[in-house]
Amino acid sequence: MNDIAYEIVGCAIEVHKELGPGLLESIYEKCLVEELLAQGFKVESQSSVPLTYKGKDLGFNLKMDIVVEDLIVVELKSVESILPVFKAQLLTYLKLANKPKGLLINFNNENITKDGLVPLVTKAFSNLPK
Repeated sequence: MNDIAYEIVGCAIEVHKELGPGLLESIYEKCLVEELLAQGFKVESQSSVPLTYKGKDLGFNLKMDIVVEDLIVVELKSVESILPVFKAQLLTYLKLANKPKGLLINFNNENITKDGLVPLVTKAFSNLPK
């Protein structure tokens, strides 16, 4: 899983190198999906997660930006800085979708790996085989 996450970050760097900062999140999403597909990954864009409350389906879906290989949720931003609420949002998506790992990627900076990347894991990650 960490190897997949590493490759996702490489794809994001490629998109960032090609486009640069300052565009809309939706543009980076389309381009990152294309880059991931070109690398042979199974990718879902705007993946739906049914919202349940106390076991009851509320008939409403949350939308996650990208899910790769049905394992890693990629939440994209194009903002001045990563706020704690963005990390909380990704952790909630991971919990509700029962996914072990997530990547928060902010394209609106000069260097994704230095200032625009936050990897997060859930308890499900520690339960995976080594």
